[in-house]
Amino acid sequence: MTTAPRPRRRRDIPPPRTGGGEAEVLRGFLDYLRDSVAAKVAGAQEPEVRAAGVPSGTNLLGLLNHLTSVERSLFLGERVDDWPATFHAAPEDGVAEVVARYREAVAEANGVLDTCADLGARLPRPHPEDSAPSARWALTHMIEETGRHAGHADILRELIDGSTGR
Repeated sequence: MTTAPRPRRRRDIPPPRTGGGEAEVLRGFLDYLRDSVAAKVAGAQEPEVRAAGVPSGTNLLGLLNHLTSVERSLFLGERVDDWPATFHAAPEDGVAEVVARYREAVAEANGVLDTCADLGARLPRPHPEDSAPSARWALTHMIEETGRHAGHADILRELIDGSTGR
């Protein structure tokens, strides 16, 4: 009698204990979520990483591709013309490329945040005519967006190979 392989379980990593300031708390939680969602995608295999895990067509690689677009739009002011298209990675982009592009977008976004001394100040925009959120609003929204999709990624990764944990 053969037994099914045991699902891979990662040790859960608790949220960070950050400094007491508002910016440190918000950025600490956002970076925690960013690392969690990137880890869910890293190491996932083709073609499963592109497989629709739910009837809406949501897939693991597409989630990270979408979050890359949100980071670049929100913090860097890049325009996105077709948000539904961001939920699909290009066929030629593998897991490593999508994860690297996400990490690069996060690093650039953090670079912008490093220049924001006042969370109430508007984020800089490459096109001055574009409206810009405050750094506080952008951080809060990105925590919500990343947290929501990190939960989706948890489920999709478990469906792919049984991997759980952060």
